[in-house]
Amino acid sequence: MKILEVVHIDFGIRQFVWPLMQAMRARGHQVIGVCADGPLLEPVRQDGFDVRALPMARSLNPVAQWRAFKALRALIRAEKPDMVHGHFPISGFLARAAAWAEGVPHIAYTCHGFLFHQPGPLWKRALSFVVEWVGGKLTHTFLTVSEEAATDARKLYIHSQATAVGNGRDPARYRPAPETRARIRAELGTPEDAVVVVIVSRLVWGKGHPELLAAMRDVPGAVLWVVGNRLTTDHGRDLEPFFQQAGLGDRLVRLGHRDDVPDVLAASDIFALPSHSEGLPMSVIEAMLTGLPVVATNVRGSREQVVEGETGFLVPAYESAPLAAALNRLTGDSALRARMGQAGLARAREKYVEDVVISRTLDLLKL
Repeated sequence: MKILEVVHIDFGIRQFVWPLMQAMRARGHQVIGVCADGPLLEPVRQDGFDVRALPMARSLNPVAQWRAFKALRALIRAEKPDMVHGHFPISGFLARAAAWAEGVPHIAYTCHGFLFHQPGPLWKRALSFVVEWVGGKLTHTFLTVSEEAATDARKLYIHSQATAVGNGRDPARYRPAPETRARIRAELGTPEDAVVVVIVSRLVWGKGHPELLAAMRDVPGAVLWVVGNRLTTDHGRDLEPFFQQAGLGDRLVRLGHRDDVPDVLAASDIFALPSHSEGLPMSVIEAMLTGLPVVATNVRGSREQVVEGETGFLVPAYESAPLAAALNRLTGDSALRARMGQAGLARAREKYVEDVVISRTLDLLKL
């Protein structure tokens, strides 16, 4: 079977879809990736995958989206795939619309989060709902990464058979690794006995960095490691002023992009993700598999992962004081960190193992 996996940008394929493509290939299918070109595609192509660069755009510009739609139709017409599988709101809708227009036998979609659940003006959320509702009518197999999104899709008549498949990471890569702790801390100049709070995320407003920086001012017993950068396609406010004014001194360590995220997590003590909205964050899964307690906001996705008071704490979005209180509880209690980390590890191994999630996805796609 020939399958097109359609994503908006290179980050999407690299971080979310590549393992699925590998599993499809292992089952004997021909897989073509489709997204805007970018440097993050290099290892995917080195892995032997054909990834087509199309003018996909992360914007509501109708001209840009029409250009992407036409390019998708042309590619589908030329390749004649048996299945088109779209991901993410805009690229997923364009993929399904183009596949429907070209008569593709099987049209699938994985929802990584609904835009109408995200903060924003009413018109934008209303438009998002209409796009998802129309897209649902074009979809044969409708998957979501979170249970809550699947329930919403059914309740809102977006798709009557919406099914949650989850997200997963490889527990062989993300795992407790005490042997790496001293090495990473020495590299970063962080004392062995310091309590490290880490966030792994793109540097965008919606991930809650301003609230985390403000909270850390009231958590004097901890160091903050910030992993990640801002993509060229990211929108919204520039976070640099918040970092410059954080006032944390040498307690703030900015690491940028890292290829050794598993090691960085293993050298940390607490994971924080104070997002304003989420799908089902991979970073939380990575932290849980590494045995870290998680402090996250009480938003869709994250609240499915974190069991309040057992594997970590859930705090209100947009607020720094409750976030600081939760971080202080963990910073001052090593036994609590260990207990919550072990509970999170057990939960992640039960629910968020990559091979299991992908196998379930392929079965639902009938591959």
